[in-house]
Amino acid sequence: MVRLAALDLKMFRDAWHLRGQVIACALVVAGGINSFVSLSSVNRTLAASQAAFYEDNRFADAFASLVRAPEPVARSLEAIPGIAALETRVAVRVNLDVPGLAEPARGLVVSMPVEAAGGLNALHLVRGRLPVPGSADEALASEAFAKANALEPGDTIRAVMNGRYQRLRVVGVGISPEYIYALGPGQLVPDNRRFGILWMDRKALAAAYDLDGAFNDVAVRLAPGASPATVLGEMDRVLAPYGGAGAYDREDQLSHRFLSDEIAQNRTMARITPSIFLAVGAFLLYTVLTRLVQMQRSQVGLLKAFGYSGARIAFHYLQLALVISLVGAALGVGTGLPFAGHMLALYAEYYFFPMRDHGAVLPVGAVGVGLAVLSAALGAVPAALKAARLPPAESMRPEPPPRFHSGVVERWGLRRALSPAMRMLVRNLARRPLRLAASVTGIAVAVALLVMMTAMMDGIRHLMQWQFSVVQREDIQALLVEPRGNRAFHAFQSLGGVVQAEPFRLVAVKLRAGHRTKRGVLYGLEPDGQMRRVVDGDGTPWALPPEGLLLTAIFADTLGVRAGDRLEVEVLEGARPRKSVPIVGIVDEPIGYAAYVSRAYANRLLGEGDVLSGAYLRIDDDAREPLMARLKTLPQVAGANLREAARQQFDAMIERSVGIMIAVNLLFAWIIAFGLVYNGARIALSERGYELATLRVLGFTQREAASLLLGEQGVITAVGLPFGMALGIGFTLYFVWMLSTQMWRMPYVMTGANLVGAMGAVAAAAAASGAAVAWRLRHMDLVEALKARE
Repeated sequence: MVRLAALDLKMFRDAWHLRGQVIACALVVAGGINSFVSLSSVNRTLAASQAAFYEDNRFADAFASLVRAPEPVARSLEAIPGIAALETRVAVRVNLDVPGLAEPARGLVVSMPVEAAGGLNALHLVRGRLPVPGSADEALASEAFAKANALEPGDTIRAVMNGRYQRLRVVGVGISPEYIYALGPGQLVPDNRRFGILWMDRKALAAAYDLDGAFNDVAVRLAPGASPATVLGEMDRVLAPYGGAGAYDREDQLSHRFLSDEIAQNRTMARITPSIFLAVGAFLLYTVLTRLVQMQRSQVGLLKAFGYSGARIAFHYLQLALVISLVGAALGVGTGLPFAGHMLALYAEYYFFPMRDHGAVLPVGAVGVGLAVLSAALGAVPAALKAARLPPAESMRPEPPPRFHSGVVERWGLRRALSPAMRMLVRNLARRPLRLAASVTGIAVAVALLVMMTAMMDGIRHLMQWQFSVVQREDIQALLVEPRGNRAFHAFQSLGGVVQAEPFRLVAVKLRAGHRTKRGVLYGLEPDGQMRRVVDGDGTPWALPPEGLLLTAIFADTLGVRAGDRLEVEVLEGARPRKSVPIVGIVDEPIGYAAYVSRAYANRLLGEGDVLSGAYLRIDDDAREPLMARLKTLPQVAGANLREAARQQFDAMIERSVGIMIAVNLLFAWIIAFGLVYNGARIALSERGYELATLRVLGFTQREAASLLLGEQGVITAVGLPFGMALGIGFTLYFVWMLSTQMWRMPYVMTGANLVGAMGAVAAAAAASGAAVAWRLRHMDLVEALKARE
């Protein structure tokens, strides 16, 4: 049987005596460690898995699409300085008829990559097999598409390929570093049920699209030290005669961009959120241990009289803080790792690549424990040093009472305006201004966290409402395989079940302002259109100008331009004209790099007639099924985006990922509020137990005595609530800025419900902790409290 030393026994007895405060401190520390461990584990796993998958499968550094180029052009590309490896391929968009899916799905069919050593964007086979070389009816399906549609090797789907129906047999399921996060044209979030990637034998695919001996897509690996901008410029020069749509590097590749932005956001959150919780935890430990040392002055003197050194006594109090923090660390690591696993499972529903265990658990757990120890040290060292420096003779005497003097009450002439009890309350708060400021700050932080979390959730909901109710008001966005004349629009109008139709023109463009260049999409819309509008983030609609363009704020900030400036617009299809166009206005739109013009102006920019890329359709719900069946059979239709389906996908993604994370942080914010108020009230009770007992003997009721004790915490809470509102607004603005990416901006939404709800939650936590302390006060032993402590 292990026998504990005397000071170790004392430490555990102190912890049991202070169990309420110990639990509060440990829970706050656990909140910080939980957020650190979960976010850091997820971030390390995602980043390491991304890097390993890219390396193992030789993810390309640059990409380009074009109309058609003979294979010998590849030799001209290979001659460009800075290109280490190159692979040409065939990539086409098709309309898919998937069993069990009423509406048409869209697919991107890509020729199988070269499997030889050095081939780029190698496929990772999940199950089944690869298509047999030369087979015209075999395809490998992306795992995301196969999972969403329950496709297994041996199943068949139908595709409209170059105007002809083709039955394809799925022989395997795979993943590619190029399509970890697959977004179809016009999609804001992945809809893997209605958009998927297929891989086929190149010879068969090229024959179907009259691309024998030619290619329409290319992937490139850059040599070490090569200048991406120079290489991309040379690729554009070589491919321009063949309908090149503009080369781009990884930074503009959608899958890589979304995954990298997610990793960067997690990395930032893993630094900021734990810091807030651990700072509060350190403050709680400081107040608990400082008061404990004050209460145990005589015990410290006796220990020194019996030969214990100051260093040993200091270590004793550090041990208590260490035990509290290690309990919090164990709880944080124990809950953080399963939560990280849950988050990774959610990521696996949207990002399809092998998430490998790269040994991040032990390092992250060790760092989490180290942070808990650091929090304990920051909170405990001042109290421990105070105990070590107490002279034995002085510590054997009771602590001298505080010296009161004229304060705020007297200087401001409030003495007669306040009751004696209120004067006592104000004086007691005023004599410890640093503790008062720290307590108010703690309450403000709890309120601020609640304000920030609820505001961020409301911001995401606002974004969804704005996109799918204000901007998009069509039922279906029907896309054509290639731009067509006005007859295609009349064909859409004549479809049974179509109530209203509006044409649109979409074209990829490259915008230049001085030395700055950025790719984006030019939307040509109808000026009087009602189904797709240009709207600010606050809901203010814009009228499309007859000349010039409207630019999103993200685009304008990237290019460093404003309304009234001119841009060079390079169209990335057809004859690739370049035109200087004025910026008529900047649209405060939170999503994407987009420029808006009237469709007639877009047709003039492109030097074409009355041409459209598709149509927005409003349909009769009763005719929905036959209309969808008809769209599947139209060879000129590349697919259809359903607004309601996109909204459901967005809603499910937010509720299952962001919503869970915010709920967990809300819980820990509530714990902070409870712990701060409970800890403050318990310390006040221990400090003023003699005074309160004396007042009870003198005739004060339990309610009156409790009002003196809890009134201080009430004042701290009341002062902290409005400061918390202001701090919460600041936190929200900071996180909105921090979480915004190159692809979208988090909207700032702050409502009265956010502020009132956060203050109400913290007030409820304060009331709950106050009730717990009031119960202790009612059961206080007056005789024991009135005994002299000498």
